[in-house]
Amino acid sequence: MSEPELELQIDLPSAELGDWHLLHTKSRQEKVVAADLAAMGIAYYLPLVRQVRYYGRRKAKVALPLFPGYVFLRGSLDQVYAADRTKRVANIIAVNAQEQLDWELRNLHLALSKDAALTPFPFFKKGVRVEVRSGPFRGLQGVIEGRAAENRLILQVDMLGRAVSLEIDGALLDPI
Repeated sequence: MSEPELELQIDLPSAELGDWHLLHTKSRQEKVVAADLAAMGIAYYLPLVRQVRYYGRRKAKVALPLFPGYVFLRGSLDQVYAADRTKRVANIIAVNAQEQLDWELRNLHLALSKDAALTPFPFFKKGVRVEVRSGPFRGLQGVIEGRAAENRLILQVDMLGRAVSLEIDGALLDPI
């Protein structure tokens, strides 16, 4: 089955259509869920970014979900349940902070509409155990201590019952 073609930039659904709901889709089903929602006339937002992928010697530009596994639906609970009946939704996540999510999605939509080069970046909270996945500190494990400079994290490493800090790029970290 071929992947449905979706436009990279669609307008955000307006507030009068209902509340935001977050659909956690089954693996690699984001675009199909979005196409199903569009066919049913249900408002959604699927932020996509263009990336270059290599398939052997062939190079292709593809539109990939910025947040793999998630589609934002704006509508009623009946519309959410209709989306769930497609059998492509793994989980429905309630959105308690409607205004905050709306503000975040509007900012994200604005950045994407201006062709900003957005790259997914891990979101770590204080106290999360992480491991460095590449670079000279590969394999190093520690606990997130807090945030430092922009796009940098402080990694706490316990040695001999004492803690030392290491400033490391958050893109090199994976949660354990």
